[in-house]
Amino acid sequence: MAEKEATVFILDLGSSMAGTHSGRSESDLDWSLQYVWDKITDIVAASRKTLCVGVLGLRTDETNNKLQEDEGYENITVLQELGPMTMSSLRELRSRVRPSSTEFGDAISAIVVAVDMIDTFTKKLKWNRKIVLVTDGLGLIDADDIGDISKKMNDSNIQLTVLGVDFDDLDYGFKEEDKPDIKANNEKALKRLVEECNNGVFASIVEAIDELDTPRVKSVKPYKTFDGPLTLGNPEKFPAALSINVERYFKTHLARPLAASTVVVKSEQEGGSQEVLEEDAMEGVEFSAVKQARSYKVNDPGAPGGKRDVEFDDLAKGFEYGRTAVHISESEHNITKIETIKSFSIVGFIPFEKYEPFLNMGEVCITVARKSDTKSEVALSSLVWALSELESYAVARIVPKDGKDPLLVLLAPSMEPGLECLYDVPLPFAEDIRSYQFPPLDRVITVSGQTLTKHRFLPTDELNDAMSDYVDAMDLSTYGIDDDGNPAEYAALDDTYNPLIHRIGHAVKTRAIHPEKPVPDTPSILLRFSRPPDDLIEKVQSRVDTLIEAAEVKKVPPKAKGKRARDTVKPISGLDVDALLAEKKKEHIDPDNAVPDFKQALAATEELSEIEDAAKQMGVITNTFIMESFGDSKYPRALECLGVMREELINLEEPSLYNTFMRDMKKQLLSGALGGDRRDFWFKVRWSRLGLIDKKQSEVSDVTPEEADEFYKSR
Repeated sequence: MAEKEATVFILDLGSSMAGTHSGRSESDLDWSLQYVWDKITDIVAASRKTLCVGVLGLRTDETNNKLQEDEGYENITVLQELGPMTMSSLRELRSRVRPSSTEFGDAISAIVVAVDMIDTFTKKLKWNRKIVLVTDGLGLIDADDIGDISKKMNDSNIQLTVLGVDFDDLDYGFKEEDKPDIKANNEKALKRLVEECNNGVFASIVEAIDELDTPRVKSVKPYKTFDGPLTLGNPEKFPAALSINVERYFKTHLARPLAASTVVVKSEQEGGSQEVLEEDAMEGVEFSAVKQARSYKVNDPGAPGGKRDVEFDDLAKGFEYGRTAVHISESEHNITKIETIKSFSIVGFIPFEKYEPFLNMGEVCITVARKSDTKSEVALSSLVWALSELESYAVARIVPKDGKDPLLVLLAPSMEPGLECLYDVPLPFAEDIRSYQFPPLDRVITVSGQTLTKHRFLPTDELNDAMSDYVDAMDLSTYGIDDDGNPAEYAALDDTYNPLIHRIGHAVKTRAIHPEKPVPDTPSILLRFSRPPDDLIEKVQSRVDTLIEAAEVKKVPPKAKGKRARDTVKPISGLDVDALLAEKKKEHIDPDNAVPDFKQALAATEELSEIEDAAKQMGVITNTFIMESFGDSKYPRALECLGVMREELINLEEPSLYNTFMRDMKKQLLSGALGGDRRDFWFKVRWSRLGLIDKKQSEVSDVTPEEADEFYKSR
């Protein structure tokens, strides 16, 4: 069961927090809230009712707390009672966090109110209790009862964290110059309170904010993939067979980024055609979940549009077999499956040197002895030591659950202090191997069968030496530096984060807090290992120059721009065959023979105006096919015309003609000008990737790939 946690944030909202200091462009409050919002959004994203948050405002204009009747608790306001945090409550909280117009309010008293909130909410149950105070230390503080307060917090097992704006932190290397006396005294008082508390933390908030961009790897609960005996031989038939009770867990498992859900804006529900169900309403006021429906159709010439709807219950499964399908009914579907029983058994052993690393087929799992089973621990330890001493791997067959497909895995021994285990990776079957033949890299075999060791396609000794020196100079195994200044591994696994996962998480978190602001750039820590270090590149530049010279690397000349000339094949007789066979120039494209006529018209063009006229005629014919189509009967002809027009205009380097036509056609499709609702044809255009021609497809195009992708959206 996940641990329960109750955290109260105390936010200093005094008038002094509205100022800017230390060369920052934003106020002290906005700057400090970066840390607070980051922590709270992590709790919202976890979506656990056992993660509870409360927020107190210190030095507020009003007073609203349970202890306000007592002296010394003025200007302290409960902005959010302790409880689960949701997206709605987060947005409501953001609207209430503003600098006040007062300088009065005691931070020590606010801590007492927070302690009372936690004690009332958690009672005597098992909770992790935390208080986080964010302040600039410029308010008046009564430090007379610090000893009693720290004792109460220790008795309640509450962890106190004090983060100060521009507080001195010599360990981090920060010290504020010309510090006011009241702030210096308050720092000392708060630091003394933290030191008297168990597990207290006192720091400058600049350190906490600087660490926000460093991704925090989510801790994952162990997932057991197998629990049962690991056998060698058949214990039921042979008493001497080996049987060890083991547990198998994931060691590596592919982490995935946040997934997006399909939603609809509530304000657009009345005009939309999608059905939104009340029971599917999402938390918040802006969006609702969309209930999706799927329909199945079959070709039926007698039905309207040539297609007929069928019910899901009427569908059957068919296995592709050549150019047809073999039907196996649902009642007989079990004949296609292998009946397996849950098991984990060793089938053999192989030496280390006989195994090829490229045979690893997937994620790594770890196998350990069953907990509190001393006999199994001793037996597994003996197996691990035996494999290690013999420098061998074990090959095992595993069926995680009854009815699951069997797998072959390779078991590798591992011995660490306090842990003796077996790591396993899936092995391929014969059908999984791809055997390809490639020519050798150290020799050339001629057509006559002669073997050459010196050839223009083979590297020279000079080139081999230059490449070897370059690879050695780019060695990253000791390029890093540890905390003591000694050489260490560069790009260690613990410091290498998945840019996609954390970039999406960072963007979603930022937009959740500030929906009106643009998403900031990708944090530099995510791009730290995206390219070799600049100083290393400068260091090995001489080796690169030597390698370029030895390999005779030359710059490829830029591609010549201009209209692409059509190559004409001249007959041996020298006669102009086209002139002899050609009829008069095509001035009109026949819809019944659109594609050949269009190609013939373009082949005979000499002026840009003639190309424009042919493209215009082809566009009119395409729109006519769409408009006159009964259902989707003429869609294939329209798509064929689009594809030919796109290809020919790319070859003639006139993508602007096609792009102009496509933009106009999309407007007509979505507006219903081409014979009603023809959005189904637009989906076919998207599926066939017949949209705008971008710069990747034609260098003379003024459309970027991003604009081309955006064009496919139906709006």
